[in-house]
Amino acid sequence: MLRFRSLKFAIAGFTLSCGAAVADPGYYVVTPYPEAGRTTIDLRYWTVKPDGRPEVVWPELGIRHGFGTRWTSELLISWIGPDLQRLRTSSLNWQNDILLTQGEWPFDLALHAQWIRDVEADFDALEFGPVWQTDIGRTQLNANLFFERRFGSAAGPTAMKLQYQLRHRWRPGLHLGMQGFSELGPWNDWAPHARQSHRIGPALFASWPLADGQQIDLQGAFLLGRTYTRPGHMFTMQARWGF
Repeated sequence: MLRFRSLKFAIAGFTLSCGAAVADPGYYVVTPYPEAGRTTIDLRYWTVKPDGRPEVVWPELGIRHGFGTRWTSELLISWIGPDLQRLRTSSLNWQNDILLTQGEWPFDLALHAQWIRDVEADFDALEFGPVWQTDIGRTQLNANLFFERRFGSAAGPTAMKLQYQLRHRWRPGLHLGMQGFSELGPWNDWAPHARQSHRIGPALFASWPLADGQQIDLQGAFLLGRTYTRPGHMFTMQARWGF
């Protein structure tokens, strides 16, 4: 128990050192495609390992559904701990993505919004912003610009975050690429570079079609850079079963 509390204090210290930091630094690149009528079980797992510090793990479980051709909504619960045997509830999340274009432009554009209830730190936050995607030949490019606003005792300046991804369709069911994530500080007054967080690394994507229109999708990435302004590495994995 003492080790876990020390770990949480360390995380809180990283967060405070970022100024208007984000609630969690993990992230999976949001894409703008709708999933009309499809329900998906979403299992996520990501870790943060700052140099010289203990590793932190964040398993997450969600269920999402496509309501029509433009709106996809997901409820997600996240846990945190030094390992899978010592987990506590970290946050409750409600994510909504609304598709704004449907083929009339050479790119896809959506609006992302997520309500975050941080159980550990006892505050609420709203994350929102545009989601952009286009294709160049067999390569898909994504770039997302998100803002996060905290409420209550943790209220502060609105923070700016970036997501970006390159995904090359190498073979049917197997794609290669890279992902990157950044936290820049207040949107109108970026933090000095030393207090920003940037991570980038290779990513792998795989999918398996099943009977009756079902499908399994997997993705994973290994990211190097800064998290909570601390140098280190991050591993992310996501498994989705759509039916």
